[in-house]
Amino acid sequence: MSFAEQLTRLQGFLDADDLHEEALDYMATHGYLTALSICPEQVPSREWIDALFAEPPHYRSDAEREDIEATLQQLKEHIARHMAGDEEPEIPCDLDLGDDPDDSELRGWCIGFMEGVFLRESIWFENAEDEVSELLLPIMVGSGLFDDQPEFADIASDRDLTDSMIEQIPELLTAMFLLFNSPDEKPALLKPRHH
Repeated sequence: MSFAEQLTRLQGFLDADDLHEEALDYMATHGYLTALSICPEQVPSREWIDALFAEPPHYRSDAEREDIEATLQQLKEHIARHMAGDEEPEIPCDLDLGDDPDDSELRGWCIGFMEGVFLRESIWFENAEDEVSELLLPIMVGSGLFDDQPEFADIASDRDLTDSMIEQIPELLTAMFLLFNSPDEKPALLKPRHH
């Protein structure tokens, strides 16, 4: 089965209604795995998979569980390779919150990204808190998770400002990746593996 077919299956699984309401859907999962790919500390896969689903899904079989978890791992590696490459990181939805931000795919992606940050929040902010906060701001705005804070509510009410921030997200991902994985040394995933 091709990676594209596996992803289609994964998407169907993550977007189904029978997952726990706190589980991340496919778009949020992509954001979440992007954050994990940027984070300077590797989060153990068991931990991030369990956090993604909030509670263990009702798999039809062990084989299905293995398939879904393996595809999640592959998607994470695919995103990590992109992050380490020269191309702009891909976000699998329009960089637009649309007329109803709560229903937009981008909002889901940003929420997932922030969930990934929350798994290791102290690591994200320990060395360059101001820079990271600034780089994360458009994703935080896009997520809507912080709209009860006055400064975020102000930004959210200014559509042009919100749109211009959101359009920067791919560049900001690259900037964060470089900040954490300094450009003078190649990221670990490009180094030869020693068994």
